[in-house]
Amino acid sequence: MRVLWIHAHPEQRSLSAALRDEGLRALRESGHEHRQSDLYAMGWDPVVDRRDFPDHEPERRLIVSTASKAGHLSGRLSADIRAEQEKIRWADTLIVQFPLWWFGPPAILKGWFDRVFVKGFAYGVKDPADGGRTLRYGDGGLAGRRAMAVVTTGGAAPAFGPRGINGDLDSLLFPLHHGTFWYTGMEAVPPFAVYDADRLDPAGYAAAAAGLRERLRTLPDTEPIPFRREAGGEYDRDSVLRGDVAPGRTGTAAHLAARPPAGRDGGRVPCGAGTGAGDR
Repeated sequence: MRVLWIHAHPEQRSLSAALRDEGLRALRESGHEHRQSDLYAMGWDPVVDRRDFPDHEPERRLIVSTASKAGHLSGRLSADIRAEQEKIRWADTLIVQFPLWWFGPPAILKGWFDRVFVKGFAYGVKDPADGGRTLRYGDGGLAGRRAMAVVTTGGAAPAFGPRGINGDLDSLLFPLHHGTFWYTGMEAVPPFAVYDADRLDPAGYAAAAAGLRERLRTLPDTEPIPFRREAGGEYDRDSVLRGDVAPGRTGTAAHLAARPPAGRDGGRVPCGAGTGAGDR
């Protein structure tokens, strides 16, 4: 594999950073290549603004999707965006690692997607062989790649289960898995999650590190989350599932073509008993 590891945690002595180091070491030992985007260490700017598009005329209204596509096609996006896009072109696998803050990723990671996944590069790509159809949800600018989230959270595992007060983790990550990875054509594989992260003792850390190493070892053969393809004929012209598809199922689960594979939560590492949400 050629892995781009995107890391979003401000503290280099954190659990997140330690697990990142374990993961990169495991990749090297298995003979895989890797590059890294450590967003806080890089001082990544998460804010989309006119500086991203040097050729955009100051007096013109800024329409981000239009300006980003023009900048991508001309090769005139800002240098930091182009550098990240080159890493993605090189990679066949993306690992996106972050602590779960307020039920989502830190703002710096959201800003990385906002600025890097521009129109014409990650989305808004047309298929000239199919009447100019927009390629998305299983097709798109990043098709042919796989992506996996590595998530740490201070909450206990049961609280992120199907009846847990925090909501099921799969549902919380649906915007990332389906709306970012799958939308741009990348296959999303089940996440690796570490729970009770603030209370992890040495044995708990050893279990988490071993679990991550095993997930990375088996990643090339891991079955992806079985999302339905938009071009698979199951959606109508309004992008709604046809009535005969998954009858009676609604919400995010309706967009799964099958139940997740057995052992899909193999990366979940529950330790301790608290539910706090600290540094992670």
